[in-house]
Amino acid sequence: MPKVSTADFKNGLTIIVNSQLYTIIEFQHVKPGKGPAFVRTKLKGVETGKIIDKTFRSGESMDSVRIERHPYQFLYFDGSLYHFMHTQTYEQVGLMPEIVDRPEFMKESQEVTIAINAEEEKILFTEMADHVSLEITQTDPGVKGDTAQGGSKPATLETGAVVQVPLFINQGDLVKVDTRTKSYLERVKS
Repeated sequence: MPKVSTADFKNGLTIIVNSQLYTIIEFQHVKPGKGPAFVRTKLKGVETGKIIDKTFRSGESMDSVRIERHPYQFLYFDGSLYHFMHTQTYEQVGLMPEIVDRPEFMKESQEVTIAINAEEEKILFTEMADHVSLEITQTDPGVKGDTAQGGSKPATLETGAVVQVPLFINQGDLVKVDTRTKSYLERVKS
């Protein structure tokens, strides 16, 4: 594994800290008036998603890891594994549910990104789009006079996920959903 110094830090670089993979979100070189220089960082755990603050001495070195991201198409869930196909090589892989990102919003043939540790050829996690358009398969019917500000009701999406939608949304409507907050954004016009 290649070594990197604190001088090589940049946003998006993945390093090993305490035998865990972390991606640098923010970093700041600090040169106090008294004492040695240091680098203050904000790191996000690659596998856990947990964000930590860590300070490194200036010039300190650590191992870096090359993470590659590849486009895959979601094929199906067989009850124990999520199956994906690489969109260029057509190679298929089955992944455990714990490394699949927001599976409740995935529908068949949807494209996701799979992150791979290039040195070990190990799949780390999947990344899903922040916004997806899905059809409402079940919700209570809207009543004449319901407005956008009038409140919300639960609606089941075609993937099985349930989100709160405005009262004017009906069964069969296509809606845009923020997968990070699991919330309704807007109705998609055909």
